[in-house]
Amino acid sequence: MKKGTWYFEDFYVGQEIPLGCRSVTEEEIVAFATQFDPQPFHVDRDAASASIFGEVIASGWHTCSMMMRMVVDSVLGASSSMGSPGLDKVRWQQPVRAGDTLTVSYITTAVKASSSRPDRGVVWSTWQALNQRGEVACIIEGMGMFGRRPKEDGDA
Repeated sequence: MKKGTWYFEDFYVGQEIPLGCRSVTEEEIVAFATQFDPQPFHVDRDAASASIFGEVIASGWHTCSMMMRMVVDSVLGASSSMGSPGLDKVRWQQPVRAGDTLTVSYITTAVKASSSRPDRGVVWSTWQALNQRGEVACIIEGMGMFGRRPKEDGDA
């Protein structure tokens, strides 16, 4: 898809867009956490084995970042996205471990055309990551602003 393919009008309630799968390695878990979330159970194998997790797990922020990349690659990068005013909910329901494969989807939960700015609308969505066992690893709920489809010459 090229830039501008997804417009506000292309989203509808109940729409589920599969974003693909991504496997996670211990090396990338440790590298991300070392830079951004250096808690012992993210960066130290010995400390992690003594934790409630029993092994190194991904930072929740790493999980969100992987999901964000998949949303950009599949939807936002080829859209009329105008950014987002924020997220309403983030839940890390299962730890993400080295060797896990996440399957991510973008589910449209509500849409509303702007009454004050006719060039845009708001799309509410839930992003869901399932691990290879079908367990929900992470859920993100939020909203994004998208440009409306340009009117063709001669449209009223």
